[in-house]
Amino acid sequence: MSPAATLDRVRSWIDAARRVVVLTGAGISTDSGIPDFRGPQGVWTRNPAAEKLSDIRHYVADPEVRRASWRSRLGHPAWGAQPNAGHLALVALERRGMLHAIVTQNIDGLHLRAGNSPELVIEVHGNLHRAVCLSCGRKGPMQETLARVRAGEADPQCLECGGILKSDTISFGQALVPQVIERAMAAARDTDLLLTVGTSLQVFPVAGAVPLARQCGARVVIVNAQPTQFDALADALLPGPISIDLPLVVRGVG
Repeated sequence: MSPAATLDRVRSWIDAARRVVVLTGAGISTDSGIPDFRGPQGVWTRNPAAEKLSDIRHYVADPEVRRASWRSRLGHPAWGAQPNAGHLALVALERRGMLHAIVTQNIDGLHLRAGNSPELVIEVHGNLHRAVCLSCGRKGPMQETLARVRAGEADPQCLECGGILKSDTISFGQALVPQVIERAMAAARDTDLLLTVGTSLQVFPVAGAVPLARQCGARVVIVNAQPTQFDALADALLPGPISIDLPLVVRGVG
């Protein structure tokens, strides 16, 4: 089937769907200037040592890892990133009343910035725009803590209890929030069309939404530049670019 015919077919499926669930990964944000992790030019591909900064065990045990993490956060591309056409396509899908949920592995907050409703966005790995204390659980705007780092605090502590601060995101070795994962899996069970966008589908339990949705009778469309382990389950594969293909398939809705 030609690429144009595949796009037309996916458009028709979206048009017929009642509850579309979208599972997004880092690939949807690369056109906003935020690199992915595991792709050919991914952060961890180019610098495997950077993965250590995302391990909660190293973060808690080693002050130097925390200091390096805070230095890294100062220059994170998320602070200046803007939603791209892929994000805006999902806002259009919501406005047409077809979007049941966005389950996102991203921590950049771009779905919310684009205009998707907070009650429809399930951030399974948290949000970089918040800081949290690992001791007392106090949360606050990340930019307030980064202002302290810029003022000279290399490893800022919680102002309430003196505990360790980090971004309100899930690191390696840190437990996912059970209620959030259950919401994501419930959305996968309820959908009649699962659209996975820009995710390698390597991280579980979220990647399990694909076989779960399929088992519950949903169509599955995978939009990703690289092959995934679930390509054989998909009804259609779109290799991107995401910021072009996603608006094309959503534009034909309604």
